[in-house]
Amino acid sequence: MSQMGANILLVEDDPSLGFVIKDNLIHKGYQVTLCTNGEEGDQQFQTQSFDLCILDVMMPKKDGFTLAQSIRSKNKEVPILFVTAKSMLEDKIVGFNSGGDDYLVKPFSMEELFLRMEVFLRRTGAGSHSVDEASYSIGDFNFDCKNFSLHHITGNKTLTQKEAEVLKLLCSNKDRVLKREEILTTVWGDDDYFMGRSLDVFISKLRKYLKDDPRVEIVNYHGVGFRLEFAR
Repeated sequence: MSQMGANILLVEDDPSLGFVIKDNLIHKGYQVTLCTNGEEGDQQFQTQSFDLCILDVMMPKKDGFTLAQSIRSKNKEVPILFVTAKSMLEDKIVGFNSGGDDYLVKPFSMEELFLRMEVFLRRTGAGSHSVDEASYSIGDFNFDCKNFSLHHITGNKTLTQKEAEVLKLLCSNKDRVLKREEILTTVWGDDDYFMGRSLDVFISKLRKYLKDDPRVEIVNYHGVGFRLEFAR
């Protein structure tokens, strides 16, 4: 993971969502400046150099569209990604006309956000700083993240995309308790009750896949979250 990742301006007035996005981006190796309203975001853009801007649309003091216009008046090149609860075509047109490059509708998964960001950062050359693990050793298992495959001497297992995303998140946070809401927001883009039940099913499946090595354990911290534990 790079210590000198791309510099991201994140402007989001929902404090919990802003924290989750910032935390996930920092974990990916990005540098992040979080602002909670459009005016603050505009001030930060004038004082720093950013590689990409993530803007909420509905914000106090200055909305995302107005902020994007202000950013574009100073910088024609920096990618702007809108995140919003609005999905109406008219709103998307306004967003693109105000200088936005892409539009992500809430709720969204962190993986989708990362993929959208990487498209723009690769174009500008800034994305090369963000390095992601391609595989993990989990006890006697080798987990190939890119191909969703789990290799073991007893055989190989191909995971679904969501199974792979959950396992990757657990691997990259080994020996740390991952909160349920953090997993749900990162993988599913939401942390409601039904998504929570889905997570329990996925954890059960992953435990079944990993049972051939008794040293590997996904520990449940009741009401809090999960931790992946294994001897290297």
